[in-house]
Amino acid sequence: MDNIIVGLDIGTTKVCAVVAGTDENGHINILGVGRSASDGMMRGVVTHIEKTISSIRAAVEKAEAQSGVSINSVIVGIAGDHISSIQSRGVVAISGPDHEVTQADIDRLIEDTKRVALPSDRKIIHVIPQEFIIDGQDGVYDPLGMSGVRMEANVHIITGLVSAAQNIYKCVQRVGLDVSDMVLEPLASSYAVLDDEEKEIGIALLDVGGGTTDLAVFEERTIRHTAVIGIAGKKVTDDIRKGLGILSDQAERLKREHGFAYEPAIVDNEPIVLPGVGGRAPLEIDKNLLARIIQPRMEEIFEIAALEIKRSGYSKHLSGGVVLTGGGALTKGAAELASDVLGMPVKIGIPTGFSGGLVREIENPAYATAVGLVIHGLRNKDRATIKGEPKKVRTLKGVARKMKEWFDEL
Repeated sequence: MDNIIVGLDIGTTKVCAVVAGTDENGHINILGVGRSASDGMMRGVVTHIEKTISSIRAAVEKAEAQSGVSINSVIVGIAGDHISSIQSRGVVAISGPDHEVTQADIDRLIEDTKRVALPSDRKIIHVIPQEFIIDGQDGVYDPLGMSGVRMEANVHIITGLVSAAQNIYKCVQRVGLDVSDMVLEPLASSYAVLDDEEKEIGIALLDVGGGTTDLAVFEERTIRHTAVIGIAGKKVTDDIRKGLGILSDQAERLKREHGFAYEPAIVDNEPIVLPGVGGRAPLEIDKNLLARIIQPRMEEIFEIAALEIKRSGYSKHLSGGVVLTGGGALTKGAAELASDVLGMPVKIGIPTGFSGGLVREIENPAYATAVGLVIHGLRNKDRATIKGEPKKVRTLKGVARKMKEWFDEL
């Protein structure tokens, strides 16, 4: 098995490690999955280093045991409401003697687009080209090999807090692993649950996790807008805990087993008996009452997402509607409620595109980010090998060095 890649999704409620590799035919096989409860994260940001380290270690050890692979480096996801995005534009002269666009010209142009004023505590995580313009001709998506004298680019720049990235990096390093790349989580999830046709016609990805709800808007195969909302599944669990006066574990189990995000979706309103806390009498509730606690919070998440989609300016361009993924997508009736609030078709996004291994284990919206991190790693490796661009490989290997530079600046 060649090109073994490990994706590590450090979430607010769970840490998930997925080990995958490609065979000689280029098919992706899932070799191992490790999952552990996350303790030490809040809204996608590390709040307790030691607890996060032990959660990562537990997930990685399970993935190693299942795959039989010794894990040395991982691609890790980053999210949190500190993430923000801006549009930028750059311009360079095409310098070669025959005025043909080379990879070096594209790299110079991308560097030029990074010249934006950022506060000292923020750094660029991704620069995603939206389109290239050669000698005034717009709509160019791959300028390599084209002729011209002036090349411009419109790019989508995603930034995050240095300290948030630094803490994730520190936790992974303390487990004895290298970070080979850091990827924005909604971008990673999109690799796992969206296909190129959906991205072309226009689609929004909504990943409802434990601590954050991540949004990515695509049109014409390019990411157009990203946002991270600091309300997600954990808030729903907290509402149940406070509303019914029960323990967090009971509230989480109640949400997963009996919870509905959309009251009209309930067919049989059977009573649920909960054991009393501290010697109190058992508590009896019904599904409708539980739905009346869950629905307002889920509505709030979808309403904020609707505002973000409107802010992106692409709400009229989303012919594909919305793909709902993440652990929050597993709440019964979530898709119906989302469709109601957003006013467009909604489907549940399940990771696909694997030919062998533990495929059934990862066919679950909760694994979208971890699986997407793996796909990102394999795609970047393949691109470097197929096109013979050692620069891409160097970039991947240079991530750790780049991060060290970030932290030295603080």
